[in-house]
Formats: sequence, C-alpha cells, structure tokens
Amino acid sequence: MKWLAPPVKRRGAADWIDLILKDHGFLRLFWHNRHEIAPGMWRANQPGPVEVSRIAASGIKTIINLRGPRDDGVWQLEAEACAKAGITLLDFTARSRAAPDKAMLHDAKAIFKAIEKPALMHCKSGADRAGLMSALYMLVAEERPAREAAKQLAWKYGHVKQAKTGLLDVFFKAYFPYEDQGMAFYDWVDNIYDPEAMLAEFRSQGWADRLIDSVLRRE
Repeated sequence: MKWLAPPVKRRGAADWIDLILKDHGFLRLFWHNRHEIAPGMWRANQPGPVEVSRIAASGIKTIINLRGPRDDGVWQLEAEACAKAGITLLDFTARSRAAPDKAMLHDAKAIFKAIEKPALMHCKSGADRAGLMSALYMLVAEERPAREAAKQLAWKYGHVKQAKTGLLDVFFKAYFPYEDQGMAFYDWVDNIYDPEAMLAEFRSQGWADRLIDSVLRRE
C-alpha cells in the first residue's frame, strides 16, 4: 500500500521534545478530541505513545496520519508506538487551508476501501483535516448526504469556518446543489469542481485567522 509508513528511526530524547514542546503535546495529555464517525471509524487529534496503546487496546487496527510523511519526533514516536501495538500506520496528506486537490479526493476513496477497520484518522488538533476526511468518509464510504457529511466540520471539533480553514466548508457547500440534482460526487469533482477558482473567491476573516494561526497555531 503506497501510504504505508516507513521504518522507524530512533532519535531518543529529541523526539519527546518535539512531541511535548514543539508540537504542543502537553495540551493533548487529557484532550484527545476523539469521536466516532461511523461504525469502525474514528477521528482524533495527534496521539502520543500512551494514547496509541490505549487506541490499540480499544481494538483499532489502522491509524491514518493525515499530517503526511514527516521525519520529526512526533511521527517517530507514533510510528514506534504503532509498531509495538501491532497497529498499521498510514501516512496520508490532507490540507486544511486549501481547496481539496482532485487527486487527493480520489486517493481518499481508495484509502477508505483499502484500510483494515476499526480505524482512526488524526491530524494535529483533530479539527480541520480530520474534519475534511471524516466528512469525505461519511459521503463516500457511508454514502450519506453531503449536508449530513459536512457536519463533521463543526465548532464542537474545534473547526472555525470563518478562518482560512473555512475553505473546507465552501467545498462541500459547492456540491450541495449538484447533489440535489442527482449528480454523483466524483462526477462533480471531475467535471465541475474548480479548486483554483474556489480558492480565488474565498475570503477569510482576520480575527479568525489570527485565532487559528497565531493563538492556536494550527497547521
């Protein structure tokens, strides 16, 4: 599988510094933003090694890291914990401040079909990229209506639609009228959807961007 994570490279204490300090892991010691999307699929924020062990104990077989392939301590510790717990770790790149790429949308469908469940998807905070992929899972894998799927992008998960991350809301809303007309999602993606035009037209609000980028320091 092309998303399968590579072997772990041990770096010692530097990995923990990356996780706890640079990646704000101390904020996630007791807040995991974990929610069940549908039977067999969960969403969450970045898990530390202890949380990976708990996830494994709950029966999770696959973790999809939506932050993409990386070589920092956060990824190293997660990969090591997954290997120890017998969890398959997959690296999949999703973006929170851009109109979703067409190739990524098709890859999402493929990875949903390929994974062993129960599975869990995570980004850094579990709000935006996890919200995007959760909505896609509801729409594509669970075949739920787009308006229902888009509820995975919500304030209760930490998603702020007024910021640049609101592009993800605009993306799903753009499909609503076509779904009402009976057009299949991937027909719309391939023949109607224009990521560049959507990005050019979108305007976020300054206060929301400051909250997400400077205060919360989301990716």
